[in-house]
Amino acid sequence: MQMPVDRIAEPWGTRTPYGRHETWPTRVDTFLAEGVRSSDVERWVQTSSILHSDGDAMDVAVRNGSMVGVRGRASDRVNRGRLGPKDLFGWQANASRSRLTRPLVRRGGRLTECDWDTAMEAIASRSRRLLDERGPGSIGFYTSGQLFLEEYYTLAVLARAGIGTNHLDGNTRLCTSTAAEALKESFGCDGQPGSYDDIDHADVIALYGHNLAETQPVQWMRILDRLDGADPPRLICIDPRPTAVARRAAVHLAPRGGTNVALLNALLHEIIRTDRVDPGYIEAHTVGFAELSEEVEPCTPEWAADVCDVPAAKIREAAELLGTADRLLSTVLQGVYQSHQATGAAVQINNIHLVRGMLGRPGAGVLQMNGQPTAQNTRECGANGDLPGFRNWQNDEHVADLARVWNVDPGTIPHYAPPTHAMQMFRYAEQGSIRMLWISGTNPAVSLPELSRIRSILSQDRLLVVVQDLFLTETAQLADVVLPAATWGEKTGTFTNADRTVHLSDKAVEPPGEARPDLEIFLDYARRMDFRDKDGAPLVTWHDPETAFEAWKRCSAGRPCDYTGLSYDRLRGGSGIQWPCDDRAPEGTDRLYTDGFTWAHPDLCETYGKDLVTGASTSEAAYRSRNPEGRAMLKAVPYLPPHEAPSDAFPFQLTTGRTIFQFHTRTKTGRAPQLNAAAPDVWVEMSVPDATEQGMGEGDLVEVAGPRGAIRARVRVTAIRRGLLFVPFHYGYWDTVSGCGPDSTTAGRAANEATVTDWDPVSKQPLFKTATAAVRLLEKSTGQQAPAPTNTASAPARRDGVRATRGGASAHVQESFGSPVDRTPGGTR
Repeated sequence: MQMPVDRIAEPWGTRTPYGRHETWPTRVDTFLAEGVRSSDVERWVQTSSILHSDGDAMDVAVRNGSMVGVRGRASDRVNRGRLGPKDLFGWQANASRSRLTRPLVRRGGRLTECDWDTAMEAIASRSRRLLDERGPGSIGFYTSGQLFLEEYYTLAVLARAGIGTNHLDGNTRLCTSTAAEALKESFGCDGQPGSYDDIDHADVIALYGHNLAETQPVQWMRILDRLDGADPPRLICIDPRPTAVARRAAVHLAPRGGTNVALLNALLHEIIRTDRVDPGYIEAHTVGFAELSEEVEPCTPEWAADVCDVPAAKIREAAELLGTADRLLSTVLQGVYQSHQATGAAVQINNIHLVRGMLGRPGAGVLQMNGQPTAQNTRECGANGDLPGFRNWQNDEHVADLARVWNVDPGTIPHYAPPTHAMQMFRYAEQGSIRMLWISGTNPAVSLPELSRIRSILSQDRLLVVVQDLFLTETAQLADVVLPAATWGEKTGTFTNADRTVHLSDKAVEPPGEARPDLEIFLDYARRMDFRDKDGAPLVTWHDPETAFEAWKRCSAGRPCDYTGLSYDRLRGGSGIQWPCDDRAPEGTDRLYTDGFTWAHPDLCETYGKDLVTGASTSEAAYRSRNPEGRAMLKAVPYLPPHEAPSDAFPFQLTTGRTIFQFHTRTKTGRAPQLNAAAPDVWVEMSVPDATEQGMGEGDLVEVAGPRGAIRARVRVTAIRRGLLFVPFHYGYWDTVSGCGPDSTTAGRAANEATVTDWDPVSKQPLFKTATAAVRLLEKSTGQQAPAPTNTASAPARRDGVRATRGGASAHVQESFGSPVDRTPGGTR
């Protein structure tokens, strides 16, 4: 059976209900360009989504050498054929006429076209001069969460062992570093404990600061199908906004911004007070329960109600569900990771699972989620501030082991201090110690906090800025060298989603003009720099994606993220496979920690941990003393108030976030007509009572100003908690007259004009959800001059949640039930 569905108006599509412990039914979503029929498609080429971290498997339709559509892959474990709006429509950006097709170099203050040799030699010659004059610390690399595994690994090798710099990080620092740090703090090592399949078995699902419906919409489809089936799960939603998740929740808690630790300590207090813990599991598998109990003992629901502005009865109700669940699944995202005490809060969620023994079984798991599509690969490959293969930079044997893999002297690999995180790299560039910054696949001139400062840093004459991207982004416009890159569908490689599922993405079409795959660019640089191992042979020995993947497998061997059982051939044609995949688990691994926490042992752990308040590193001796046998760690943390509190001048809290129809800084989704028409411009959400008091209504133009900057946006009046403003962070300037930023006299459009330069002391993840702001009415939606604020105005009532502005491009998608199509990649239909 097939049926057309408007997937902008109905972003989650048609329901296929199923019951607990049953298999999620198949539903294949297909979207073809206007005028293209299924019979017109010459080839279907296997890939997976590159616009979120879910890893939705799909096939790309090719005709006459061009992409003409996509369909979900029914055989894949992640999505069973379903696709979200960004999957269905985002591929159209590949064919945008604004793609970069030739390299650019800055001459006389202007970017001008040149050939590849000129551009690459400019980079290599500056690199050689900086190494001679200033050493490896003068060069930094800031990469993406959208490249492929093979590209990250190559970048890690050339940066760590070739240049010898400690300055390598990704924009995954903005979205996933707290996830990684929380897993390391609790379990001694990175690696997602749970699996998406746990949705099929859980009777309680808790979503902490995670708007799953918009960030990973296919897994929300899965939950919706469970909710409509037999024995549905009960949902707990912790989010200050009235999201689609909140509307389906049995319990919705909307805490004051920056108070997550207080709320979680109260939930733990109630679980322990009511003796809803698993003492046998705690005794056998954990350390630190006494300290945790002592810390949360005074954290009553009444105390937390005062701190969080959440009713104590609601806190008890949530704790009752958490404490009585038969199988508890928790998911966590930016509402925790980008807020105050981020790692401390994420660790307390792990603690709930540990004290309840809710790990390693179907339906009992935690998903410390990712934001970027290939964020997991930056962590595995060492492109995010860690060493490849989850090795411990403080453990000399781990460094020596990595040196053996690369055939270099251990002293070549910088490990004198923690790898430099992104926010510190930009500070070094600001101070002048970093003199060359190579930015690949990301747009910090829109995505980092306090944008006026970032633009100032990137505009310095003494700093050589290299940007490798698809489009002339706001960041690229500030660069000295711009390299046109190929993207998803135009190159081959692998990437890993948030539940450790590895997918292969095959090349479907040629890139435009002279654009090159990121791997080719990095290999070209390595050749020009003539990086060598300790025997004088080339440091980088691979030459294409598959040989790079084989090199990575050797690096991953015996490590927690072991890929040695995978190959390109194994990943073609069927489902993605979850790591670790090796001789012991040749079919992959559904869940981690089914029988203890091996990687928490002092000899094996990825980190010795940090103080959850100060971020100070724990010594090896202290870790061995506390955890000699290698168990999961129950780490307590006290609640501390946020650094920036509302004041008379800035009376609102300001938080940023995402919409289902856009991704990151819109460089791709803003060029897909259906997606851009659905969410074309920035807005600010405010509560009904706040709008009434300010004399503002739906659609009014306002200025949202903080201590650092201001933006202009239209008002949406919702049931968001009082005193809080929400602004989506996607919107920059590439599609405006200004091009790369506001002038000195006008407010901007990018949310991060107003965010604070502050980060979590443990994970170093920027805090985008703890700024303060004031709101000023500029223009009523009718175009009339704004009146003075009044306390008597009433805001129009509207349905909360996802809203879309309809455009002209068709958004109708064929949904097929029963998988009637041939699933063979590369075949014809």
